[in-house]
Amino acid sequence: MYCSCPIRCEKYAMHCSRPIRYAPSAEQQELFAQKLQQCCVLFDFMDSVTDLKSKEIKRATLTELVDYVSTNRGILTEQSYPDITHMITTNIFRTLPPSDNPDFDPEEDEPTLEAAWPHIQLVYEFMLRFLENADFQPSIAKRYIDQKFVLQLLELFDSEDPRERDFLKTVLHRIYGKFLGLRAFIRKQINNIFLRFIYETEHFNGVAELLEILGSIINGFALPLKAEHKQFLMKVLIPLHTAKGLALFHAQLAYCVVQFLEKDPTLTEPVIRGLLKYWPKTCSQKEVMFLGEIEEILDVIEPTQFKKVQEPLFKQISRCVANPHFQVAERALYFWNNEYILSMIEENIDKVLPIMFGSLYRISKEHWNPTIVALVYNVLKTLMELNSTLFDELTASYKAERQREKKKEQEREELWKKLDDLRLSETQNNCHGLPNAQNNNNNSNNNANSNHHDKNDTSHSATDFK
Repeated sequence: MYCSCPIRCEKYAMHCSRPIRYAPSAEQQELFAQKLQQCCVLFDFMDSVTDLKSKEIKRATLTELVDYVSTNRGILTEQSYPDITHMITTNIFRTLPPSDNPDFDPEEDEPTLEAAWPHIQLVYEFMLRFLENADFQPSIAKRYIDQKFVLQLLELFDSEDPRERDFLKTVLHRIYGKFLGLRAFIRKQINNIFLRFIYETEHFNGVAELLEILGSIINGFALPLKAEHKQFLMKVLIPLHTAKGLALFHAQLAYCVVQFLEKDPTLTEPVIRGLLKYWPKTCSQKEVMFLGEIEEILDVIEPTQFKKVQEPLFKQISRCVANPHFQVAERALYFWNNEYILSMIEENIDKVLPIMFGSLYRISKEHWNPTIVALVYNVLKTLMELNSTLFDELTASYKAERQREKKKEQEREELWKKLDDLRLSETQNNCHGLPNAQNNNNNSNNNANSNHHDKNDTSHSATDFK
């Protein structure tokens, strides 16, 4: 409810003017309940000139409540829980307004900030102090902080205001930690939000914050991982890489993926194959992000898992090295600066080097960017030091293949030249034969005309005779 009545605002100010700490101990709990009830009055912040005094009084009252819950013990009685949760839900649960910019791009445009933030921020702070209070009892609070409460909380993650999403992230994490009965429900609802985001709306402002919460949740998963957790990784987190706005939450997404692999290394192969399946074809920025994530995965990969993915993985890295966009090529070449990855390559040099050699050798001769050429030379030098015999064999094989290609190209050019000469010769012959053909046609036409005249003459003679 919005306050617009002067008498009511006056009454509001009178009730909220007396600080709790100055009241006798016997009256503090009742005054606490009164102030909670008074803070359920909402004000219209879209109108910046009305109810200024009452808005300030409510702000001061909320500040007092935050301080009271933070510094006092024994104030969270069973009777206070419904008043506290009612005040919180009244202030923060609301329908989010449509964006001022229908074509809002989080990467380019400034977000629309919540007008009522001076009050809402204090309500969030009060809620956090309430959840973190030493006397907080989940067994009582679960009557009010239930599935419906969590659903409404999750809907608010779509707020454009990053300040609100940051508070929501902390609040939801506290709820997940204290309410064991809500954990599976919270995970399921986050799963549903992500699936809608991937396959339906392609828009949700709070993906990064939800992934950040998940990073902590995944870190606490017990081993062995449940089937539902593995399914979440493969059916939700990996397809999230296809999102247009990946840059907004890729760091948090990559962290979640790596957390899974540290828990269960056997997931490495399906994860890498999943990333290769969704590898971007036309967006260089996303390719750089994918390469960064691959390096994070390779930092924790086990040697046995490396052997399973080395062939498809280095085929993709080879294509990235040959990419004309220098940032993609540069990011791929930086893999050789990672000592652990280099040790894995050294152990499997007989498999990796033949895959990479052709692209590296060709780029060393052809790439337009001198920085990339210098990096390629360093990589080639490193590979040569790892296995000089294989390197020499591949060099000789590459040069022989290039000679064969040049020979084929030369033969192809000669064939085309012969075809061009043949076509030119036929054209000239046709040109020479054209006058004779025209003369023959003229003679035929003349003969036909003379025969026609002869017939006409015969016809006239017969008529005349009759």
